[in-house]
Amino acid sequence: MTNLSPANEPSLVDEVEAEEVARERAGAAPRSGWRMLLPTMTPWLAIGLVLVGVITLFGIFGPYLVGDPRQIRDIGLTPPSGDFLLGTTQTGQDVLAQLAYATRGSLQIGLLVGVLATALSAFFGIYGAYRGGFADEAFSLLSNVFLVIPGLPLVIVISGFVPRESRGLWTIAVVLAVTSWAASARVLRAQTLSVRNRDYVAASKVSGEKPWRVIVVEILPNLLPVIASQFVFAVIAAILGEAGLSFIGLGASNSSTLGTMLFYAQNGFALSLGAWWWFVPPGLMIALFGMGLSLINFSIDEIINPKLKNLRQHRKRARKAARLERELARAHRRSGTQEPDAVREADGTKEVSAR
Repeated sequence: MTNLSPANEPSLVDEVEAEEVARERAGAAPRSGWRMLLPTMTPWLAIGLVLVGVITLFGIFGPYLVGDPRQIRDIGLTPPSGDFLLGTTQTGQDVLAQLAYATRGSLQIGLLVGVLATALSAFFGIYGAYRGGFADEAFSLLSNVFLVIPGLPLVIVISGFVPRESRGLWTIAVVLAVTSWAASARVLRAQTLSVRNRDYVAASKVSGEKPWRVIVVEILPNLLPVIASQFVFAVIAAILGEAGLSFIGLGASNSSTLGTMLFYAQNGFALSLGAWWWFVPPGLMIALFGMGLSLINFSIDEIINPKLKNLRQHRKRARKAARLERELARAHRRSGTQEPDAVREADGTKEVSAR
């Protein structure tokens, strides 16, 4: 049997990669511009979408399927049972009903803060960088001031000065949004500075397009993955921030959120009394929703940083080459022939590629 050396024979990984690229070019239709802005479906992205989707549906439709979360009964601290799937609180209130309404309130907080913070960061970051001059300097100074101010103490101070009867969902959302837009604005400013000097943007300016149209049509589509990632991060930070404020008694007073559930569970000594069904569900809901959004955000990072996507594709092709190599080895063992040198050389190339 003739030995094949790496000098005149490509490795198994290279052959698989060339085959994948040729098949994609031959059979797959070219992806549209909007399709390129969407992350590639991966198992982690699927898990994140399922977690976020299930929790969102529970928050939207759950309150219609449960009873009154404020109804008081004389069966305090009842463990989970057939009548109450998540047990009752110290005053006999249904924990499942409270969880449904609290999930809806936290989702509303997260959505409001995500939209407001993203809008503020887009305005101060994109518009300021595009206009340049005094506007850019003023917006940069303002964002730097908000960056050096500690976020949590500022939120606590602002919430503490707001009267309790005025602390609703919108008030808490505005407070959290005002204190969380600066970092995202700095990122968008840097991205806009690199995009505004490109030829198509200059051509739009020369043709007499209005500034808002240049920003919306020419600049904004290039920043959509970054904006989407910042929106997801803002939602996560908003839900965690609201839970922290509610836990210390500075949350929304006229609505139910996951943070208020933890606040009342802590005041009712749920941990010391062993009533795990009172504080574990809201904490687990926050953790699962944050994990789902984080998995989605990791997938969006592949659009922002193409190196991550190329690395994942190369690992996928390396795994396929390893699987093909094992099949060839098993076939040679069944036929009683010696494993060829090309397969052994591909094994070494595969280990280097996987590392």
